[in-house]
Amino acid sequence: MPPRTRGGYTSDAPRRRPTGSERRRRVHLREVDPVPDPDPVEHPQHDRDETEEVFEGAPGGPIDRSILRSFHKHVAAKIWLGEDRVPLKLVNHGAKLQLWELDMERSRIYETVHRSGLAPLTSCSHRVASRPMLSAFCERWQPETTTFHMPFGEMTITLDDVASILHIPVTGSMISFPQPLRVDDANALLVELLGTTDVEASRETEQCRSPSVRLLWLRDHFSTITDASSDDDIMFATRAFLLHLVGCTLFADKSATSVAVVYLELFRDLSMVGSYAWGAACLAYLYRQLTTATRFEVRQLGGYLTLLQAWIYEHFPEMFSSPDMSYTESRPRALRWRPHVIPDSLQSVRERLDRLQISEVCWEPYVDHRAEHPLPDIAWYSGCLKCGQVVEPYHPERVLRQFGYIQTIPPRPFTPPRPDRSILLEQYWERWTDHVLTDQSRGRRCHYSGSGESVPEYMAWYDRISHRIVQPPQLRSGFTTDARSSLPSHAASTSDTRAARALTLLRLVISGGREQSVDVFWGALNEAHGILAGSDETSASHSTPSPAPASHSTPSPATLPFFSPATFVYPPAASDDPPPLIVPPPPAPVAPPAASGPPPPLIVPPPPASVAPPAPTLDSTASTTVYVRAKRKKKT
Repeated sequence: MPPRTRGGYTSDAPRRRPTGSERRRRVHLREVDPVPDPDPVEHPQHDRDETEEVFEGAPGGPIDRSILRSFHKHVAAKIWLGEDRVPLKLVNHGAKLQLWELDMERSRIYETVHRSGLAPLTSCSHRVASRPMLSAFCERWQPETTTFHMPFGEMTITLDDVASILHIPVTGSMISFPQPLRVDDANALLVELLGTTDVEASRETEQCRSPSVRLLWLRDHFSTITDASSDDDIMFATRAFLLHLVGCTLFADKSATSVAVVYLELFRDLSMVGSYAWGAACLAYLYRQLTTATRFEVRQLGGYLTLLQAWIYEHFPEMFSSPDMSYTESRPRALRWRPHVIPDSLQSVRERLDRLQISEVCWEPYVDHRAEHPLPDIAWYSGCLKCGQVVEPYHPERVLRQFGYIQTIPPRPFTPPRPDRSILLEQYWERWTDHVLTDQSRGRRCHYSGSGESVPEYMAWYDRISHRIVQPPQLRSGFTTDARSSLPSHAASTSDTRAARALTLLRLVISGGREQSVDVFWGALNEAHGILAGSDETSASHSTPSPAPASHSTPSPATLPFFSPATFVYPPAASDDPPPLIVPPPPAPVAPPAASGPPPPLIVPPPPASVAPPAPTLDSTASTTVYVRAKRKKKT
């Protein structure tokens, strides 16, 4: 019998190519049973393989990209390479909330809003948001860790921050939707829960070109309903007000004018509105908006910016905040501050954050607030936060200093599961008490309250995996020897070269912000004037730059492929920086030459001859007044 081949045919039979079905059948026979996916409910931290490859470092850091895997797409990577981005456009609806206020004629609506736990949002929203400040913090947000990477370590907005700043519930049911809402389903939801007609609902969604409604449309149709209206109208108006409220605050999207209809499903049963974890959903939504804003091509930032801005005021009070002296601890901490737009440029704020020291941070800002609002236990929860189709990781172990504990090297951040596995996520969230950090994971408390301590090996590890400095050294503002050497040479005497040199010099000073002294601005104007006048000698005599200390020298980009404190030390504080421009003192008075003989007699010049006053003219009131004054002076 002829031998059989691997394909099942005899060697004498002509070989033929196996069909597609035979190949698929052969693959199925050879396959082993697939290993089931790890359950994210039980082990979310093991979604990522522990034996990941270590990526090559990026210019300016991180040296080890095993944590910040997508840093090559980050806006900070572009800034380090010389590209820049204008301040982000902010979506802030603080002023729109005052267009629909609940007065005594709408007390029934307010009672329902108060029971929902969302009433503080009607009064604590900031009407003004600072574009340079929020844009600079967005450049430090890292999506993989959901934290801000500061020069001294990581910081983030925690559930404790949300509860203290906004006074909304952070525990309760997870906000989840089965699937994204279609336009037809949105129209049906508007008819059922808001009492509109099919024509009105279809016209509104068509105008929005999405399953959304305009905030203006909600105000026009439901803001006039009072307690004298029917029960159905009051119920419809209450749902519309709550939809308008979350659209202006917690879930403000980048459309800047509309709100998604899908949130209306949360207000179907008004008695259950207070059972949702609104604070956790708000935090997950803000995390996602910050993650989106880290891409270089993005020009807008959504989410509840009052939460982000108040968090900055709380933790960096000496840099940005303006407190309200009439504040009492019984109110949300967002009302403690007077929101204002800082006058500095984005580059100035960026460099201030690069120079930030650990002693300038308020690590525990809510000490005085604990009597009214204790630290919630869920702030120690380590897992995922969910808001509809948005799922973001929450890592309190990376920011232990914000809880008063010594910061240790945290474990690897875990990748959140897919949003369609909502049942597993909800089960994990419902058992959040089983997933809080243990006392062993928290470690030791700081020796001094608010000291921001860390273990000795933390900074060495952090230098390798982080991008600590955003503004590259060669693009910093100020007058240093290295910065002045990069200007065009004085040898070229054309007017275009002089103008370019003067403009470059002035740009360096203007971008430095208002923290510089008046002498710096005067010196820059003096040197720019000398350049434009074409006087090389004047410029050389009026500017005597001294070499910077060795610890403050700025290395060349060619010799600095990977930025780290081991190769470059950024100036620790603005006061320690070398003077950007040395303004020479005024020349000393020249002493007269010594005389050999007796001093010459003092020559007193004769008094000037008296000049007769002009003859007065009497044809005007003014001339008459002059004549009278002259006459009185003569009598005296």
